[in-house]
Amino acid sequence: MSATAAEGPQGITRQTVLPSFSPSSESCARPEGLEPALAFVQDNQRQFIVGVGYGLARAATARGVPYHAVIAGNDAEEQVAQIRELQAAKIGSVVVSPVIPERIAPDLQQLIWSGAYVGAIVPPPATEILNAPQYLTGKVLGDAAASYIRDHLGGRANVVLLTQDSIQFLAPRFVAIRDVLAGIPGVQIVADISPSPVDEAGGYATMQTILLANADIDVVLGADTVVLGALKALREAGKARDDQFLGGIDGEREAVAEIKAGGPYKVSVSLNSPVFGYALGQHAADWLEGKHVPQAMDILPSLLTIENLAAYEADLANPDAVYSDLARRDAYLRMYGSICYDTRDQYVNFPWSSEAEAAAPQAP
Repeated sequence: MSATAAEGPQGITRQTVLPSFSPSSESCARPEGLEPALAFVQDNQRQFIVGVGYGLARAATARGVPYHAVIAGNDAEEQVAQIRELQAAKIGSVVVSPVIPERIAPDLQQLIWSGAYVGAIVPPPATEILNAPQYLTGKVLGDAAASYIRDHLGGRANVVLLTQDSIQFLAPRFVAIRDVLAGIPGVQIVADISPSPVDEAGGYATMQTILLANADIDVVLGADTVVLGALKALREAGKARDDQFLGGIDGEREAVAEIKAGGPYKVSVSLNSPVFGYALGQHAADWLEGKHVPQAMDILPSLLTIENLAAYEADLANPDAVYSDLARRDAYLRMYGSICYDTRDQYVNFPWSSEAEAAAPQAP
């Protein structure tokens, strides 16, 4: 049976500003009747999610918590069944990357009501939500492009924006990029379009069309996968130049390889998934020990350039070292709110973002 609205507390349902997280020494009960174990319910095996699992596994090992992962293969019904199996097994902590958030929400509530820790990657409900400040993510890329245009292109550039405006929670990235570029009079946005599909093939086809009307492109910005497709089209047309600025978001392996090669691809904005996966794993272990954990966490964008790639890749491989170094941790993570087993009815049940309107009411 799936959960219904009358079966338990609904958590915090209205947009609320959560204060910065401060570890509390106040005592809190340990979850009762649950197995002290951690499970990761993955939507798929894309690189970003594999990184989350890597961090979770390392944290679980460090804390002596049994860990396993299940993979839904982008099948929402399979993911529902997996979550129900975990509840039946009384697993005490679960992290999930949803296939269809609305489909699993009632079952995540059942886990929360049982006293389990639920960490969710972006959508509610959850004991702790992980999100990224999307406007800031876009601004980091926009600022890098603007600096390059001023310093290397004489303040003038024909720009292509390959957007994801149809995905509501990603749209602020491109609002930020437009805001930054609007401050440079010599910038002309010759194309502002969402490729269909939003992948390498979509970026390739879209850039082929753009080149029919605009043969000279100086800057291309978007998600790594579509910008990589655009680069392929530029090369095939003989229009790729080393002085171009191609920049993406996501830190995809192919984008990193292009940055290392030193050609048109100059930067990628990455969200370090092993680091936040490690943090979620630590918080799950804290919950199982009756400690307070954050209600929400930002993973902050990192601008990858040829100069800093080696250090970033070292952090990817060793998230435990990052987490134990407060200065390095703070470069990647920002934590908000506080919750423990005794206050589990105050779980997050609204689409939390640190960039939400400051006018939202403060949490008690």
